[in-house]
Amino acid sequence: MPVKNLLLIDDSDIDNIVNRKIVEKCHFAENITVKKSARAGLEYLNDTLASHPSSLPELIFLDIRMPDIDGFGFLEAFQSLDPAIRQHCKIAMLSSSIDADDYRRAVENPFVIKFVNKPLSVKALQEISL
Repeated sequence: MPVKNLLLIDDSDIDNIVNRKIVEKCHFAENITVKKSARAGLEYLNDTLASHPSSLPELIFLDIRMPDIDGFGFLEAFQSLDPAIRQHCKIAMLSSSIDADDYRRAVENPFVIKFVNKPLSVKALQEISL
């Protein structure tokens, strides 16, 4: 079942292009928004809630390794966002990290529903349940 709105947060242009293509190929999301930093993703969520709450993403694919604010910094800030955002948006960490601590921190976070290894795949999309 496709999601209506998907948010990709990753600083890599190549990863964003590849991930968008896979999501489009699988018809996984009706609308895809890409943000290249955690800060831009947080601003997008706040702006969307204020202006078009029906456009909030049901799912966020979040990279771990990003400059400025990493994925875990995003999760920390996410817990302070409006409850309407936190209740509506589910997060899947999408990372190439093989660090066991990154994996543990991600899956133990109450907002994270899945840890997905890069590159994103059709199989990984099929295994996500919201």
